[in-house]
Amino acid sequence: MSESCLPSSGNFADDDVTTVVEDLTGTCLHLCVDMQRMFAEGTEWRTPWMPRVLPRVERLVAAHPDRTIFTRFLPADRPGEGKGTWASYYERWASMTAQNLAPGLIDIVPSLARYVPPADILDKRVYSPWLGTNLDERLRARGVDTLVVTGTETDVCVLAAVLGGVDLGYRIILVSDALCSSCDEAHDALMVMYRMRYRHQVHTLTTEEVLERWR
Repeated sequence: MSESCLPSSGNFADDDVTTVVEDLTGTCLHLCVDMQRMFAEGTEWRTPWMPRVLPRVERLVAAHPDRTIFTRFLPADRPGEGKGTWASYYERWASMTAQNLAPGLIDIVPSLARYVPPADILDKRVYSPWLGTNLDERLRARGVDTLVVTGTETDVCVLAAVLGGVDLGYRIILVSDALCSSCDEAHDALMVMYRMRYRHQVHTLTTEEVLERWR
């Protein structure tokens, strides 16, 4: 590995993690990404280890339901629909289009949905929650500058949420044990990337660390 890829301290430890976690206050908001039934149940998009992280996500939601936004990924209505490569994407995943999904599968899983309201829901048509939505405006109006991010999948919609948030200037607290993916290797690679390449803007904490410091 080249030296240019190493953190400035030469290790994975967050030099400023104490400052970060002590500053989890009312300017934080929990962005819970795509914890939906279609990823939890027996579909082609099922994420096998979502049940393992769900209790941790629920603890974070329960602690601050009024400071939580759930995102929902809304598939195309029918196979072949969408701009550019999304059209072929939905040809490949025809079973996951709205006309072929069982009713209710796009919903947030029941153990989390019961927190709505006061938690909010944000619907999106692509991986990123920032494109084609008013998420940034909603957060700015509430004085949010820090996002506590959980959900699925680490290497797809969570990645889009994190990098979009970074580009817009938000500080990201990525909850390392409240994320899941259908690809272990990609999940692991992303966690290494966050720690090595985005340490100034993305900080990885556990559920317990977040709960202890965001009161």
